[in-house]
Amino acid sequence: MKKTFQEIIALPPVKYGKGKPVLNVLKQRKTVREVGDKKIPLQLLSNLLWAACGVNRKKGPFGIPGRTAASASNSQEIDVYVVFREGTFLYDPFKYRLLPVVEGDLRLLTINKAQEDLLADAPLHFIYVADIHRLSHTKGYQEPGLQDAEVQKSYYFVDTGMIAGNASVYAASVGLISWFHNCNKATLKSKLKLGREQKILFGHTFGYPAGKGK
Repeated sequence: MKKTFQEIIALPPVKYGKGKPVLNVLKQRKTVREVGDKKIPLQLLSNLLWAACGVNRKKGPFGIPGRTAASASNSQEIDVYVVFREGTFLYDPFKYRLLPVVEGDLRLLTINKAQEDLLADAPLHFIYVADIHRLSHTKGYQEPGLQDAEVQKSYYFVDTGMIAGNASVYAASVGLISWFHNCNKATLKSKLKLGREQKILFGHTFGYPAGKGK
C-alpha cells in the first residue's frame, strides 16, 4: 500500500495452487474474534477477493461473465468495498483492480462499538453493498419477484451469504481468520456517498490471529 490513495491498485492474477481438500478446510473454518494487525499480502488479498466473487468464466448464464458466487438471475448485485487503514476501495472483479473511493481510515465504521477492542487493529475489512437497481434490471431472467421489495431482500441477503461463505472458506484454507458481522450502516452510506438504491448489508473482517506480529 505504498501508492498514493488516488491511484488504482492493480491486483496480481490469482494463483490457484493445489490447496487443501475442501472437507479439511471446512473442518478448520470458524469465527475468530481476536484479529492482529499484521498486513495481508497483495497476492493473498487478490486470491481472497477472487474466491469471494471473482470472475471464473467469460460467459456465464445469459451471456454475462460468470462469478465464483451465484446471484439471482446472475444480476451480480453485490459489490465488495475493501477497507484498509489508508482508505476504502471498490473491488472491480472484471479488471482485477481496486478503485479508490474514500481516503482515510473507516475501519471502525465497519464494526460495532462492542467489537472495537477485538477488531480495531484488523488490517482488512470487506463491506457488502447491494445495488437494488442492478437486481431489478438484471440482463438475466426477469422473474416478477425481482420487482418486489421483500423478495429482493431475500435474494440479496442470500447472495451476500454466498460471497461471504466463499471468502471465509478461502481464508481458512490459507491461515487467515475471519468474522462476518454487522456494521455502522448509516454513517458508512454517507461516507461512501452511496445512491438511494444501494444498501449496506454487512461487514466482514480478515486478518491473522492476534499476537502474530507485523
